[in-house]
Amino acid sequence: MNKALLTLDKGATGKVKMIEAGRCATRRLYEMGFNIGAPVKVIKNDAGPVIVSLTGNKVALGRGLAKKIQLEISNTTNN
Repeated sequence: MNKALLTLDKGATGKVKMIEAGRCATRRLYEMGFNIGAPVKVIKNDAGPVIVSLTGNKVALGRGLAKKIQLEISNTTNN
């Protein structure tokens, strides 16, 4: 099942499936490590930026960019 990163709760994990953005935003996300198939875990998603764990590093994304990242969900946990 695919979902936008912005819609996931804290603790949810998945793999990057697709980035639905323009050329510049897509390139920026790829350079940050959001490559197709990269594992992502949501650390914080309440108010303000979305914080995720990506290859062992914490990355903060604005809500607009987070909305453009589609993940293939492997596990969701509501905490």
